[in-house]
Amino acid sequence: MKRITLPMTKEQRKSLRAGDSVLLTGTIYTARDCAHKRIFALLDEGKELPFPLREAFIYYAGPCPAPEGKACGSCGPTTSARMNSFAPRLLDLGLPGMIGKGEMSEEVRAALRRNNAV
Repeated sequence: MKRITLPMTKEQRKSLRAGDSVLLTGTIYTARDCAHKRIFALLDEGKELPFPLREAFIYYAGPCPAPEGKACGSCGPTTSARMNSFAPRLLDLGLPGMIGKGEMSEEVRAALRRNNAV
């Protein structure tokens, strides 16, 4: 098990291989397609993002309905392929990694390699 405290360094990213077990400690942002659309709108308008993109890890998660009296329901990983149209741009802008389930497009895999991201 590799233990990594975020933000992850380039050296740590380069040391990872497919299939490695990793324990991440630190801030991880949760965002799926609607949040990505808002991120892109901010980028297109030249506005500052609410988090540092170059240090961020994004967890692709989908919430369940909130129980009465709660702010949100439980959430779990959502299909990574839903973010195929967003991931390459964010990776090229410095996003070091994402967490999700399932495969992503060849374009995303190429962007991951090009940017030494995970």
